[in-house]
Amino acid sequence: MSSSSPPSAPDYGRSLRGLGFNLIVADLGRALHFATEVLEATIYFRTDVFAAMRLHGAEFMYHMPQSYRGNELYGTLTSDAPRGVGIELRCYQLDPDAAEARARQHGYTILAGCIDKPHGLRECMILDDDGFVWIPSRHLPKE
Repeated sequence: MSSSSPPSAPDYGRSLRGLGFNLIVADLGRALHFATEVLEATIYFRTDVFAAMRLHGAEFMYHMPQSYRGNELYGTLTSDAPRGVGIELRCYQLDPDAAEARARQHGYTILAGCIDKPHGLRECMILDDDGFVWIPSRHLPKE
């Protein structure tokens, strides 16, 4: 995280490009732990209810439900149901063997250990505390 003050919300919004995603989480500290310790993401900036993250040139955000007050989604965020059901968050060019080892070290759930897949990637499936499935992967060498 930079020691300089974060950009204003409008300046940050204008800086975003390409595809991005927001993950609404129950515990920002645990989400940040997973992202930094398992995925090796970096924190661009954060508040008590929000964090902007960077991972291999991509940006994503974590939000606590209270940061969504006034947003049309807020009413759907009050249940205790896992948030990530049906979504795979794929982290290309992130060593799956190393990510799996870090996840095991920190007590996260491994849904599928590392395996070479027929679609040309070595990958594993890791479940975070909010039910999001993260899939670190690397390209397999050409045969």
